[in-house]
Formats: sequence, structure tokens, C-alpha cells
Amino acid sequence: MKNEMTVTVKDQLKNELVKGSPLITKEGLRGEIDAPQGTLLRLVDEDGQFLATGYYGEQNKGVGWVLTRNQDEAIGQAFIERKFETALSRREDFFNNPETTAFRVFNGEGDGLGGLTIDFYAGFYLLSWYSEGVYSLRDEVVAALQNVTNCIGIYEKKRFDTKGQYIEDDDYVAGERGEFPLIVKENGMNFAVYLNDGAMTGIFLDQRDVRQAIRTKYAEGKTVLNTFSYTGAFSVAAALGGADKTTSVDLAKRSSAKTIEQFSINGIDFEEQDILVMDVFNYFKYAKRKGLAFDVVVLDPPSFARSKKFIFSAAKDYTGLMKQAIDITAPQGLIVASTNSASFNMKKFTHMIEKAFKDTDQKYKIVETFTLPADFHVDRRYQEGDYLKVLFLRLL
Repeated sequence: MKNEMTVTVKDQLKNELVKGSPLITKEGLRGEIDAPQGTLLRLVDEDGQFLATGYYGEQNKGVGWVLTRNQDEAIGQAFIERKFETALSRREDFFNNPETTAFRVFNGEGDGLGGLTIDFYAGFYLLSWYSEGVYSLRDEVVAALQNVTNCIGIYEKKRFDTKGQYIEDDDYVAGERGEFPLIVKENGMNFAVYLNDGAMTGIFLDQRDVRQAIRTKYAEGKTVLNTFSYTGAFSVAAALGGADKTTSVDLAKRSSAKTIEQFSINGIDFEEQDILVMDVFNYFKYAKRKGLAFDVVVLDPPSFARSKKFIFSAAKDYTGLMKQAIDITAPQGLIVASTNSASFNMKKFTHMIEKAFKDTDQKYKIVETFTLPADFHVDRRYQEGDYLKVLFLRLL
């Protein structure tokens, strides 16, 4: 980030920046940014007064992030090291917990550098880049991380392709190459992760507290349906929590082998569980037709999904999905309603659920609520960063 330009912001964005928001929006700027991504932006108001220094990096939320509100602070490796040291100190309890060896150590704008997240996997660090702009800091970020941690090795995921596709590349960056699967622990459970195999690693770390709640409070003696199951992490938690049986449903063909792997490394007989490769929407119809009913239904769809017959958007379609889940949940059963969509807040999510129950003439109560866990540090001045919304719903 050697280039720098001065950009004037409109009053509305100025007010947001003064309140502490780290997001730079396109509509909040006077004119276009005629510069390469990664350019430092000196943000000033209409009177030319300095507001903040940020960087230009286009992603779905905006065109950049604030880095500092001190106009004399230089942006470089030393700046990044200070951010990392603060973030690492916030996760000290995680580093000292041998029962959990996978967690987030740097959470983008929540830790002061939007567009970059870093996850820890049993000594390895995984960098996720969300814009070309922040990727221009790659060398400084890697050097800073090596300076402030005892990392075994570093891997990366580049998630900023303009066509919305993950950029396939050699994900190895520095240090030792890992041997995969790498087995990590989460509250004593084992999970197999791959840092070198496409966009996903095999586990979503932000659901740690939800999995622990299912395992310790809700699974024992129950039948559990895990929809959009991915590698079956919720199913593993339920099985270890004493579930009578788990059913995992996901459209991806590789989900079956991945789920079998997760069961196996936890000493669970996968043949005693149901693992189905099929469209979740078709499964709902099948289950209703067969009169199936589950004690616990986990409903954690992607924000956007496409199959041969369906296009699903959480913002538009979650209510309809919830109605189908209600239809196959046993009386007094539990639905774990979850979404990671950042396009709406918890209030709107609750309204979607209310409508589903009203439309099906069912009653419910919320027994637990979860947002992002502690390692996914959120800037309280930018609550949009707290994207995870999970409600445990008891049918009445």
C-alpha cells in the first residue's frame, strides 16, 4: 500500500465515521476512486478536515475499511504487528485451553483490519483475504504474523474473485507444510480439517458454542436431523451428546465421505447414523410424506444456495424453509434456527421465524440465543459485523 490519495466524504459517511464505524461506502464518497485497489485513502470532510486513513478494497460491504484515526500513524508491518499483538492477547484463554485447538485469532474489522481474518488450527494459521485491496498487504501481514507468533505453518484462502468464485491456488504460504487431515479439538471433540483443499476447511468455527449446547443440553436420547450438514459437525456433537440417532442431509456428494470421517475420528460408528446426499428441500417433502418427526432439527442453510430446481436466499426464503422444518419436528421438539447472512439483523430474523409459526398455526418459545463466540471479536461500534444469528426454538 504505497499509493495514497485524499478522498472527500459526504456528511452522512462522516457522521458514521465519527461514531466509530470502520466501513467506507462507495455512496459516502465524493466522486470515484481512480486508483488501484490497495491505495491508502486519506479521508477528509467537506472542509478538508482529516477524519481517518483507510484503504481501497472492494468487497460486498463497501469499498474499503478504516485503518487508523491518527493521521500521523504509518501503515506498514509495525502497524500490523500492533494489531496482531492486541488480537492475540484477547485470545489468551483460547491458547491456554488444550480442549480447543481451533479458533479465530483475528476477526477483520473487529480487530482493526477489515477484509482479513486469521484462524488458528493446532499451530497452523489460515489467512482469509476478502479483497484485492487488503491482499496488497500480504507480505507485511505474513512477516508480521511470523514475528508475533510461533506458527508452524501458514496457509491462505483468496476469496475476492470478481466473479464470486473462490480462487483456486496453492494455499500454502510459509513455514512447514501441514499433513492433512489435521485433527483439531473443539471442547474435546475431534474434527478433521484441510487447509489445502478449496475454499472450506471442514468446520465452521463460529458455531462452536452452538455445537456445545446441542451436545450438553439437547441431544441425549433424541433423534436429530442436521440439514445442510456439510461435514456433519452438528451431528458429531449430537452423537457424542447421547443422541439416539442422527440424520445428516446435504446435496454435496463429498459430504458423505467427509461426515463419515468426522464420525470415525470421534469413535462413532457411522453405520449407526443416517447420512444422505440429497437436496434438503426434497428431503423435507420425503420426510413429511413418510410421516417422519425429529426431536431436534438443525436448520443452518448457507446465505445463498443453488440446486437444479431451487435457488435459496436466506433473506427471502428462510420463512418458507422454517415452515417445512416445523412440519417434521416432533411435539415439544427443538429447532435450531441459524443464519450467517449479514444482510439482515436479529430483529428481522426473529420476525421471519414468527411469521413461519403464525402461518403454520404453531406456538413456540425461544429457549436460547447465540451470536458470534468470543474469539470472533466484534467492534461494538459496528454491530453489522456480528453476522451470526442462532435461536433455539421449543415447539409448544
